[in-house]
Amino acid sequence: MGQRLPIIYVRGFSGGQSGIDASTDDPFYGFNVGSTHVRVGAHGTPTFYQFESPLLRLMLDHGYELKVHGGQLAWLTAQPEGSVPAATIWIHRFYDVSASTFGQAPQEYSLEAAAESLLELIELVRDRTGAPRVFLVAHSMGGLICRCLLQKVIPERHGEGAAVDYVDRLFTYATPHGGIEFDIGFGLIEKVRDLLGVHGADIFGPDRMWSYLNPGDPGPRPGDWDPRQVPAHLFPPERIFTLVGTNPEDYDVARGLSSRAVGVKSDGLVQIENAYVPQARFAYVHRSHSGRYGIVNSEEGYQNLRRFLLGDLEVTADLVGVRLPEDGEEVVWQAEVELAVRGLPVLLHQQVAAHHCPVILELPADDSDRPQPLVTTFLITDPGLRPPSAQTARYKLDVRLLSLRQRRSVFDFGDHLEQTPDFTGTLVVDIGDRDGQLVAWAVWQSELSVPLRDYAPTGPPLSDEDTAPGRWVKRIGLPAHAREFLGEQAAVRLTVRDRHGEGTAPAEAGLGRA
Repeated sequence: MGQRLPIIYVRGFSGGQSGIDASTDDPFYGFNVGSTHVRVGAHGTPTFYQFESPLLRLMLDHGYELKVHGGQLAWLTAQPEGSVPAATIWIHRFYDVSASTFGQAPQEYSLEAAAESLLELIELVRDRTGAPRVFLVAHSMGGLICRCLLQKVIPERHGEGAAVDYVDRLFTYATPHGGIEFDIGFGLIEKVRDLLGVHGADIFGPDRMWSYLNPGDPGPRPGDWDPRQVPAHLFPPERIFTLVGTNPEDYDVARGLSSRAVGVKSDGLVQIENAYVPQARFAYVHRSHSGRYGIVNSEEGYQNLRRFLLGDLEVTADLVGVRLPEDGEEVVWQAEVELAVRGLPVLLHQQVAAHHCPVILELPADDSDRPQPLVTTFLITDPGLRPPSAQTARYKLDVRLLSLRQRRSVFDFGDHLEQTPDFTGTLVVDIGDRDGQLVAWAVWQSELSVPLRDYAPTGPPLSDEDTAPGRWVKRIGLPAHAREFLGEQAAVRLTVRDRHGEGTAPAEAGLGRA
């Protein structure tokens, strides 16, 4: 398991004064909120499932401590240097100075000021714990505060590239990295919001984002600027994980008006296309922005969070060697991907057309092999986290390829069978250890002769096709029937990378850990 660094949580937008006051009534700004519903029941109906909250689960599963003692900041400030455990959780209570309930005149909320005070908290946490860096975890607008810190505040104070000296990794839940836009109003709603700045909501518009996501005085915003981009020289995007929600129906703010205004391709507040950072790691989960089926108070969110922050290994699945049938430019190919882990009642990743987020395949017309990324996830290789009866950790990757005919930008359904893929397969991957070395087996479920629950991998494990230390690569050919029309070289390529050496633990050669 990776090194347990201090975790700092940064909450999302509260709106006007009443919302700010309500937020400050919560000691942990919502990181302590759990849930009692999960969508795993028969026929898609919710079934009771108790999720304790990410705050409590980090304490139960990974031994994190919560230091309060009447006030986290006051207590932390009073401690001697290096005396506080590193595996601790801290809440950035940036809204407190803007609350009207603490007997003082509230200050007007400023995103830049919240980012500056976040740096002060990070410096204090590092000093009192002795930790080299911290993990940042943020919901919604909190992710923009963190990006302001990484892209503006730290570069201005300590120079470009200094952010990695303070922050190890950033995990965002449903952050509007590309701003907040609406499907209705033809852009008029956004213009009024950005002009009037009601309750400070102009922070979700491009002009304000340009000002707080760039150091110094950046001048006028270029017309082609993409706010989602995080410059690698300021902070490496691969150290960022963006969890994207795809369920707008259960976001009931303003009695559902928000979700209807933002549109179906969203979590009810943030459109899917605006919820990720290019080149960052990501997962799609069928959760709404907040509420009963909210993304923060979800098992899906927590399982992605713990693996990204503490996982030893990064695993990427790419579609390679595919040669799609030549049906002309009118045919559009998509992939659907679902990732599950044995023992969990939820999917870690679900990118499907029904949720308006399939993978759009852009395969080359020539003979070059351009990998099509399917999913990236992270593994904690501690055998103690597996069920006692399990000899391996088991994961399944559902892959479906679908083709749609399109004429003049309109889908032609003449030869279409709804929800019928051209290829569907479930890749079962088992990871374990043999003589202290990490080993893996993989098989397509269609090739099994027993029920999956009765299957146990036998025989030699998969060989490594890459001799580089700290990296393991293997191509798993698609089933024979699929290769007949997708190409003999069609395969899912698994790449496993040792994350040690990123700054979270001493570098080790190879992947030989249990």
